[in-house]
This record gives sequence, C-alpha cells and structure tokens, in this order.
Amino acid sequence: MDRHLKAGWVVAGCLGLFAATGMAAERVKIANEGGIRDQWMLADGIKLAAPGYPAAFAERGDNVCVAMGYAINPDGTTSDFGLLKAWNSATGEDEPVEGFWDAFSQASAGALSEWKFKPRPEVAEPETVYTVATMNFMGKQATDPAGLRSHCNISDLASFVQKQKWDKTQDGSLEKSELQNYLRRQQSRRTMVENPRGSLSPASR
Repeated sequence: MDRHLKAGWVVAGCLGLFAATGMAAERVKIANEGGIRDQWMLADGIKLAAPGYPAAFAERGDNVCVAMGYAINPDGTTSDFGLLKAWNSATGEDEPVEGFWDAFSQASAGALSEWKFKPRPEVAEPETVYTVATMNFMGKQATDPAGLRSHCNISDLASFVQKQKWDKTQDGSLEKSELQNYLRRQQSRRTMVENPRGSLSPASR
C-alpha cells in the first residue's frame, strides 16, 4: 500500500519513520540543513538530484521555493518526506491555486528520493537523522537564487519543530512516540498526494 504526503507550508511529519514495532523509545537526531556533514557523505557515484518544475504550473511560471523535511536512514537511503515551508512569487506563503503546493512538494520528494548517502569512515554505527533541504524552482521572471531560497530557509530546524508543537525536543532530538502521536492528531486535516517512491509522510497546513 502506498504511503502519502499531505502538502502544506507549516509542518511536516515523518510518520513512516516511527511505524516500526519497538522503536518508540528511540530518539531521532535533528540536524540543520548542511549539518549532517560530520556523520554523512554522498554515496559513491551519487549526485544531488534537483527537482524539475511541475508541468501543470509551468504556464504560470511563478518562482517557488520549498523546504522539505526528510530522514536519512542508517543505510543511507532517504525517506519520510514532508513539506515544512513554501513560498511563491505570486502570493507569498499562500497557495495561489488548489494543488499548487502538492505539485511542488511531490516534485521535491521525487528528487530527494534519489539522494543516497553513506556514513563517514569514522562513523561505526550510523543512526537515523531528520533534516531539511531547500529547493528552488525558477520561473519565468529572473530572480536571485539566494534571495528566492531565503524565503524558505529554516536556520534552526529544532526550534522550528518546537514552534510547530512537535513536543519536547531535547538536545536536538525528539521522542519518536511523541512525534507519532502529534502527527496522528493532525492526519484528519490533511490533503493527501502520492509519494513518488511510495513512502511519503504527512504534513499539515
């Protein structure tokens, strides 16, 4: 059965990360964008795939950025993609038309699903980490990529998680059981779209 992602701009979850039996007590490290370099490096032959502009909204041609939360698993694969934050040049943080955020979050998740990492040589026992990637979608109007990216930048992911009521983050980590309970409460409010790899997780608006 496929898992799904709910697109929104405020909170994303990683419900699939916590579905395995007996993992409730395990803690997940939260790392800022770029903050995984002390533990992880790109797997051999892997380049960071970038998402393509969704064809359904190419005619609009808005400049768009999204911040996508995702997990790096102990085997270096990525999973549990969720939209944390989004912005567009037409309406800012508001969704300009129905399905807009869904399309851009799905495109971003598709790119992230191709990312693959390996632990650094000195890391004997790699652990799951939850982090974020900021994606730019350049539209018809020329714009500064750094300026566009700044609309979606999350400089402190752990604080962002706290502000969105992902309870009791401590020392850059959080209880899987606590996050799972919060996400289940949010589930009834979400609009679902398919994960291109079959393992997307929910996000609320």
